[in-house]
Amino acid sequence: MAKTKEAKIKIKLVRSLIGCSEAQRKVVQSLGLKKLNQVVEHNESAVIMGMVKKVSHLVEICE
Repeated sequence: MAKTKEAKIKIKLVRSLIGCSEAQRKVVQSLGLKKLNQVVEHNESAVIMGMVKKVSHLVEICE
């Protein structure tokens, strides 16, 4: 079986979690982000993209 190469995306936390709902905090935490300007790398999947969409006002996708 040949493995397909999955696209990687970098996600950066650019806004503070102060004043955000608990659900948004949990989404950011599950993405692996803890501090401002922290960058994490994930495979581009429907699950990850849905999580990014939920907190799109707090994060940005870096190239």
